[in-house]
Parts: sequence; structure tokens; C-alpha cells
Amino acid sequence: MSRYTYEGSELDLFAGARVWKETLRRHLAPYLGPEVLEVGAGFGGTTRSLCRREAGHRRWICLEPDAGLAARLDATIASGGLPACCRVVVGTTQDPGVVAEAPFDAVLYIDVMEHIGRDAEELDRASALLRPGGHVAVLSPAHQWLFTPFDRAIGHHRRYSKRSLAALTPPGLEPVRLDYLDSAGLLASLGNRLVLRSAMPGPRQVAFWDRYLVRASRVLDPMLGHHVGKSVLGIWRRRSP
Repeated sequence: MSRYTYEGSELDLFAGARVWKETLRRHLAPYLGPEVLEVGAGFGGTTRSLCRREAGHRRWICLEPDAGLAARLDATIASGGLPACCRVVVGTTQDPGVVAEAPFDAVLYIDVMEHIGRDAEELDRASALLRPGGHVAVLSPAHQWLFTPFDRAIGHHRRYSKRSLAALTPPGLEPVRLDYLDSAGLLASLGNRLVLRSAMPGPRQVAFWDRYLVRASRVLDPMLGHHVGKSVLGIWRRRSP
């Protein structure tokens, strides 16, 4: 495994976005199953929201290539900040040790796939880690025309549309959902792109987005048929042999 250090700083900035993380949990919960691989788990901000003791998860592998973030996550698990079913593995889906952990009921990429250069190959590897009927879930920032200095600063290769995300589908997977999320947040992103042109939102901006815009999006997204949003969610199911 090659040494990797994550250079972004947004993980801490968005760690307190509780409304957004709860919104994600509502969308993803039906597809998780008892055994989950979370790719790019960071220091566990998303893990804390998605992995619930009452949900019946038996095994939750937090895969993180940055050893520093992995150590921070390991300490959280050891202190009881996450369920005991969580375990940290330092590495990527290419590592033999990760392959040996398969199969899983779900493989998650929450704000991760846009950091991966060869994304189609990554999704193909994820498919091989699933048991038949299992799901891959990818959540990523939407719309390449919204690409800003912020994206570049935190190592994004791209943003996705529903079409470009669907184009990654490997032979072993079938699409279940392709939806845009956070329609109200799209307006904020557009304002940042056209007016502020900032490389990094501040804590007040993040808090306002989470407290007000995400709540508005919970109402607006279904009304708009999930055709509008600043994030795109793709979910695939592995076909039975």
C-alpha cells in the first residue's frame, strides 16, 4: 500500500452538519445491510451518522488511506464514540487485505469518488466486493459547471451529473437510484461560483446551509422529482450470478 496523506481541510468544517448527515442516513439506510465497507471514512463524521447500534449492523469496515485520519478514527472507536462493530483498515480497495474482508452488503463512497482519478475502475472493484444483491452507494458534488477553487483546493478531480455517474456503471451492477439532492443548496453553490468565488466556505456559511437550506431541500427535492440539486446520489445493486 502506498503512503497517502489527505490534504483537504473540509472534514472538520462539515463535521457538524447534522441535518445534512441525517438526511443522507434517511436516503441510504434501506440499502446498507448488516455488513458495510465505507471507503474513505476520514475520521468518522459520516460513520457516526450512518452506523447505528439499533440498525443491526454486524460489521462496519472504515477504510481510510490516510494513516493520520485512520488513527483519529481508531481512537474514536476505542473510546466508545462509535459502535463496537466498527473497525478501521488503513488502505484502499486495491489492497489484498481489503479484498479478503469481502463480501459486503454495501460499499459506500460518501464524498469520495470525486477524489479518485480512475473512478470507473474503482466502481468495478466495488462491485467485486459485494455479495449478490448488495449495493454500492456514491454521493458526490454535482455539476462540473459549479467546479470552484474550493473543489481544486481539496483534491477533487471532477463533479458529476446523473449522466456521467451512470456512465461509470460496470457490467456486474444495475442502477437502482440516480437522484440529485439539496436543491436549495444549489442556489448557495451558484452564488459562491458567480459572486464569492471563495476557495473555502466559512463555519457560518456551513451552519446556515445545514440549518436552513438542507431543511428546505427536504421539502423541495421530492417536489422537484430530485431533478435539481448540488449533490448527486447513485445507488447500484449487484446482479445475481
